[in-house]
Amino acid sequence: MSWEDKIRKVEPYVAGEQPVGKVIKLNTNEFPYPPSPMVATRLYDMAQDEIDSSDNMLRKYPNMDADKLVRAISQVYGVDYDKIFVGVGSDDVLAMAFLTYFNSDKPILFPDITYSFYDVWAEVFRIPYEQKKLNDDFFINKEDYIGRDCGGIVIPNPNAPTGVLEEVSFFEDIIKRNPDCIVIIDEAYIDFGGESALPLIDKYDNVVIVQTFSKSRALAGLRIGMAFANPGLIRYLKDVKFSINSYTMNYPAIEIGTVSVLDTEYFDKTVKMLIKTREETKIELKKLGFKFGDSKANFIFATHESVPAGEIFRKLKEKNIYVRHWDKPRISNHLRISIGTDEEMHTLIEALKEIVN
Repeated sequence: MSWEDKIRKVEPYVAGEQPVGKVIKLNTNEFPYPPSPMVATRLYDMAQDEIDSSDNMLRKYPNMDADKLVRAISQVYGVDYDKIFVGVGSDDVLAMAFLTYFNSDKPILFPDITYSFYDVWAEVFRIPYEQKKLNDDFFINKEDYIGRDCGGIVIPNPNAPTGVLEEVSFFEDIIKRNPDCIVIIDEAYIDFGGESALPLIDKYDNVVIVQTFSKSRALAGLRIGMAFANPGLIRYLKDVKFSINSYTMNYPAIEIGTVSVLDTEYFDKTVKMLIKTREETKIELKKLGFKFGDSKANFIFATHESVPAGEIFRKLKEKNIYVRHWDKPRISNHLRISIGTDEEMHTLIEALKEIVN
C-alpha cells in the first residue's frame, strides 16, 4: 500500500465563480448592499487603537467564547446566552454540528436538491447518509423524514438553491416525531421572508437552528455563523470545536459582528429593500417566460419556457453578468439568480430580453 492509498479523498464543494473586474455578480447570493455603517466606524476605531494604544489587541488571543458577540446576539434575538454558539461562518458551524451530532452507524437524511456542502461533510466525516428526493415542484416530502431509524436530519429553510420555504409547523412535526435524533434547520436565508423556527429550541431538546451573517447582514467576507439550541447541545458543540481550534473567532470578527447585529434599524431597512427588488424581479422574469417557485430567499431559481438554461448562462456571461448554473440531474435547466441592486437587476432584465427574444 502506497502513501497515496492512505489519504482521505473526497469530492470537494464547488463554490460559484468569483470573477474580478467590472461585472454584475449574481451567482453567490451575496447581499448587494454594504454592511451597517457602524462596521466602518468600528474598523476605523480598531485601526486607531492598534496604532495609538499600548494595549494592542491583535497580538493577543481572542476570547474563546466570543463573549461580546454572543451577548449582543442574545440581546437582539432574545435567546439565553448559553443557548448560542458562534463560528467562522455557518459552514464552520454546520461542519462542527455534523461532527458533533451525527455520530452513529445510521444514515442522516437531507434533500437530494439542496446545499451541496451536506454530502461533502458527510463524506469527509464518514457519516452514512441518504438523500430524499424532492417532489416535482421541489417541495420536501415530509413523510420521508418521519418514522425513520436515522442518525440525524438536516434541512435548509428556505431551501437552496430552490428558494422553497416551509412553515414552522412543518418542521415541528418532523422534530416531534423523531425524538431520538438531532434535527438541524439551516436558516441561512430566513430573514428574506420566512418565519424562523428559533422558538422550537425551548420546546424540544433535539433541534438546532443555524443562521449566518453572510447574507442579510452583508458580512460574507468576515465569516460569522451561529447556532441556537438547548444548553446541553451547545456545550457538546463547543467541546468538539474547542478540541479542534480553541479560538473559534478572531478579534475583528467579534468586534464587527457585535456592532452589526446591534444595528437593527439598518438591518431591517436593507432587508426590506432587497425583498422589494426580489418581488419586482419576479414580475419582470415572468413577462419574459421564466417559471419559478415563490422564492423567499435572496435569489430566484428559474427555468425558461423555451431557451435552455445553459445557453442563457453562457450568453449572460458574455455580457459580464454571472448567475449560477449546475449541470446536474433535475436542475440542469434551471438558473439561480441572486438578487442585486435595482440597477443590477434592471441590467439583467434588459440582457435577458435580448437573449430569450
